Amino acid sequence: MTGPRVAIGGFMHETNTFGPSKAGLEAFVEGGGWPSLSEGPALINATRNVNMGICGFVEAAEAQGWDTVPTLWCAASPSAHVTENAFETITNQIVDGIRSVGRLDGVYLDLHGAMVAEHVDDGEGEILTRIRDVIGPDVPLVASLDLHANATRRMFDMADALIAYRTYPHVDMAETGRRSALYLRRLMSGERDAKAFRQVPFLIPIAWQCTSVEPGRSLYARLPALEERGIGSASLLMGFPAADFADCGPSIVVYAPSQEIADKAADDLLRAVAEQESAFSGRVYSPREGVLHAMKLADSASRPVVIADTQDNPGAGGDSDTTGMLRALVEADAKRAAIGAIVDPLAAIRAHEAGIGARVRLSLGGKSGIEGDAPLEADYVVESLSDGHLTASGPFYGGARMQLGPSACLRLGDVRIVIASRKAQMADQEMYRFVGIEPTKQAILVNKSSVHFRADFEPIAEAVLVCAAPGPMPVDPAALPFTRLRKGMRLSPNGPFFN
Repeated sequence: MTGPRVAIGGFMHETNTFGPSKAGLEAFVEGGGWPSLSEGPALINATRNVNMGICGFVEAAEAQGWDTVPTLWCAASPSAHVTENAFETITNQIVDGIRSVGRLDGVYLDLHGAMVAEHVDDGEGEILTRIRDVIGPDVPLVASLDLHANATRRMFDMADALIAYRTYPHVDMAETGRRSALYLRRLMSGERDAKAFRQVPFLIPIAWQCTSVEPGRSLYARLPALEERGIGSASLLMGFPAADFADCGPSIVVYAPSQEIADKAADDLLRAVAEQESAFSGRVYSPREGVLHAMKLADSASRPVVIADTQDNPGAGGDSDTTGMLRALVEADAKRAAIGAIVDPLAAIRAHEAGIGARVRLSLGGKSGIEGDAPLEADYVVESLSDGHLTASGPFYGGARMQLGPSACLRLGDVRIVIASRKAQMADQEMYRFVGIEPTKQAILVNKSSVHFRADFEPIAEAVLVCAAPGPMPVDPAALPFTRLRKGMRLSPNGPFFN
């Protein structure tokens, strides 16, 4: 007798509706630091041994002897809206794939939870609805979500379970896939839980959503404790606070043996988050302040001081090409400093044409039209070249095979710059090494990332600083020009109300 027949697929995008560039179909074909778009059986091999939800789910399904039916899986770097063409093309392929396979015992989707398309605000809600229309009300439908998901009532209603990551940096993405498989097994055996959904009434800046420090550490410690006491599944979603639609923001999802138990657990979690509202904050430096402080710390440090260039985080919709932090390093005459990655395909091509050792005049970065930002024109030395292929082996990417296109290490003074042709968040030490920069030997490292870099860089860091150079993802979401949030939502912890 064969095991349960389960369709699997995935469509992942975190949308910053204020970002400078949209995600077309080609962005998902390329993958943006993740495996490229894969269909049918190829998606299993493409995502195997990578820290992704679908990888963990497939491993658990294989261990239980399930018959998995792969449809399509893809991901792209966060950006502005997913284009209508990309959304419809990818969604239709997943839905048609599920429709075509006949009898199913369950469906699993690897989703992000904060996708906004040009024509659909609630991307995941639309995907789940279309799949529910195909499979009917009785086939269990489970989706794993990013911790930053902006969960909606429609998503909650359409899925039998939404199960979210519990770490930021997301070192548990594959583990969340495994937890999703275990919960789907319960559903396919006939068990059903009552469920509860709550939305938190304030936005949380992503720089302070980290789960390795307070208050995130204590809040997320509550979730496994609840499950040890009989709750089927509990998720706290911090939300992605740069999506201009009504359901942007944190939420709580609980599945439990009775409605009373589910409601109590959800209300207790909501109260716990509210009690920690003031704790979602931290010190933010200007570029000059941050660099000067890092240089002072570096004078007596044996390890690099790491700076987060948080407002141009490509993991939050930035184009990874602003020059504010680079200017600050150069103007302060920083020594043994490195920054990465600045995405500038033309500069990368020029560097390859010039060759190693050449000095080349470039107008570097600053192409995304961010207010207060501009290209940095100077004579750069080409120190090394790369085709952009690397394996990011740190705990966040977890073995992802990246293709960043023509890349190089440029030097300006004693500042080394990783330049690439395609964007991916600077969250792995290999993203310096692939162009010949050894991160552990630098005095200062500036990473275009908000929190994910911490997983691989905190172990080698003397200190971690957060700087706010011009970029599309403000540290404080209250600085964003929202027009469509739900009434009464606060734009930051203890911040102003949306009106």
